[in-house]
Amino acid sequence: MTMLRDTIRFSAFAAIIFPLVLTGASVAQTPAPPPVVAPSLPPNVEVDLMTDQNSAMFGAQWRTMEAKIVEVAPIPEHLPGYNSAYDIAPHAGEAGYNDSKWPVIAARDLSARRGGGHVSFIWFRSNLTIPARIGDFDTTGAKVVLTVAVDDYAEVWVNGQMPRAVGVPSPSTIQGFNMPNRVVLSNSVRPGDKFQIAVFGVNGPISVAPANTVWFREARLQFYK
Repeated sequence: MTMLRDTIRFSAFAAIIFPLVLTGASVAQTPAPPPVVAPSLPPNVEVDLMTDQNSAMFGAQWRTMEAKIVEVAPIPEHLPGYNSAYDIAPHAGEAGYNDSKWPVIAARDLSARRGGGHVSFIWFRSNLTIPARIGDFDTTGAKVVLTVAVDDYAEVWVNGQMPRAVGVPSPSTIQGFNMPNRVVLSNSVRPGDKFQIAVFGVNGPISVAPANTVWFREARLQFYK
């Protein structure tokens, strides 16, 4: 009889706890939503951010800094013989990074050739604030896409994040040799919305170590309704 009562109690306990455990597990294992892919249609309005006047419309102040390769400790799971590892510094894409001591550059100088060539990395950062209107265009509710093309590759961080997922298009990551990154900033923007943009420019192909430098071919904001 005692054994029967214990069995009943355990069954009741399991009926309460197991669904909670399974629910928690399913939440923990739910994959992050895939990155949003920008429309392929022509935008309603397009703004070239590589002019001082247009960047000023969004309150942009561009800053830049070269990134260095630094030696770090290898991960704990490394195989024997791999006793060193490497990273880049600074990690300027992260939220809250302080770039106040970086040199300020004019928007028109985004196309200036930076770096010493070969294996070279350059950070570019700016804040963007969406205005209420661009000419006759009301920005309220518009989808906003940041398009940048960096010679030779780029990774794009927005508000401290670089959205990416395995096996699906991830516009913030390297797209290809001198191919543009088209990153959706918002599906429905509001006037006054702010975006912190960090672009990591890469000289490449890395295994070739080219003698050219890092520079912007284009930087645009595109608005869709």
